[in-house]
Amino acid sequence: MNHERSRELYDRALSVSPGGVNSSVRATMPHPFFVERGDGGHVIDADGNRYVDWVMGYGPLLYGHDLPDPVESAVQSHAAAGPMYGAPTEIEVEHAEFVSRHVPSVESIRFVNSGTEATVSAVRLARGHTGRDKIVVMQGGYHGAQESTLVEGGPENPQPSTAGIPEEFAEHTLPIPFNDPQTVKEVFAEHGDDIAAVLVEPILANTGIVMPVDGYHETLRDLCDDHGALLIFDEVITGFRVGGLGCAQSKFGVTPDVTTFGKIIGGGFPVGAIGGRADVIEGFTPSGDVFQSGTFSGHPVTMAAGKATLEYAAENDVYEHVNRLGRKLREGITDICAERAPEYTVVGTDSMFKTVFTRETPVDAEAGCAGGCRQDSDCGRYDACPKTGADVAAAETDRWERVFWQEMKDRGVFLTANQFECQFTSYAHTEADVEKTLDAYREAI
Repeated sequence: MNHERSRELYDRALSVSPGGVNSSVRATMPHPFFVERGDGGHVIDADGNRYVDWVMGYGPLLYGHDLPDPVESAVQSHAAAGPMYGAPTEIEVEHAEFVSRHVPSVESIRFVNSGTEATVSAVRLARGHTGRDKIVVMQGGYHGAQESTLVEGGPENPQPSTAGIPEEFAEHTLPIPFNDPQTVKEVFAEHGDDIAAVLVEPILANTGIVMPVDGYHETLRDLCDDHGALLIFDEVITGFRVGGLGCAQSKFGVTPDVTTFGKIIGGGFPVGAIGGRADVIEGFTPSGDVFQSGTFSGHPVTMAAGKATLEYAAENDVYEHVNRLGRKLREGITDICAERAPEYTVVGTDSMFKTVFTRETPVDAEAGCAGGCRQDSDCGRYDACPKTGADVAAAETDRWERVFWQEMKDRGVFLTANQFECQFTSYAHTEADVEKTLDAYREAI
């Protein structure tokens, strides 16, 4: 493939942007390719190269790059009416009503502008609601670029995970391993009266897609109830992608007090939201005393895109299609790995998929979950599959980034550039896209 134009654009970008990018995950080696346009389940770069796109904007593009006519019409009509108003609009009320009808935890909802803003606001709300300061998070979980969760270490030695955050901020965060009920019970036993909330992704979706072990979320729910803390599900990634319109909480049968959203809830436009029990969400100003506000919150174009996106999914076979392709990919990759790299673990559910380059080959490597790791304790791979963020970090992460990703790109398949970010199917993808990807896998693994 020729990448001359992308290389020129990257050279220019380095002069005006840190690292030449506006989001660090886009800084691929030796340089990123610059996308010129999307086409269904594909993107075409500045040099005219075409790729099957499984990145899907890191999740929000449920329909790929070609919006269904009702969604496109809704976007165009609201954009034509005016960019924004600084006043409420009917479409934001309608969108809130739709979400509250379908998501178990949502009685009330506040729209914001990004997943990060949603989780920042949810943490502030939990502290204001409970009068407590400490937040329990999962090691390897991701909740946006915010000070309260960019923390590493353990519950006894939390440290900021990036420069620019004072050490004192991390003192209020208690990082624990995902899927470790004993540790979370010990943390509540010691700090229960000071814990405002447990903030958890239902699935570690930014760390190789780690599913919960049986009963883990129920344990979190019970501990929060017993100690008067809030359970917050971060469904920025899983929302309206896992579990359909009911989101991951409906799939797992555990209802949190608060849910954060992003990505699909805005139909591909910048968005975030905090929904949950009415008595909790009403804590936001002006009805409560936890300040929250934003110039572009509830933007009419975003609200129109999000509402039309979810309505179209409700009226058509969208989830059947994307979930079927997701399973076909996971099953196909599992077969390829069984032959060529039996130590690797295929993960994912619904329309999400990934291959974690784990290092340990199970004794019974043939007995894996064909449709993606489900943390089945009867599975022959159970002891070897990732249970925590640390397990994923211990995989061959450099091999993915430096070798495999490059090989797949050269074969016209666009995957997320590191081992941690997950990949997504869309309504625009086809069986042919799946077969092309599996053929590339066979050559690249």
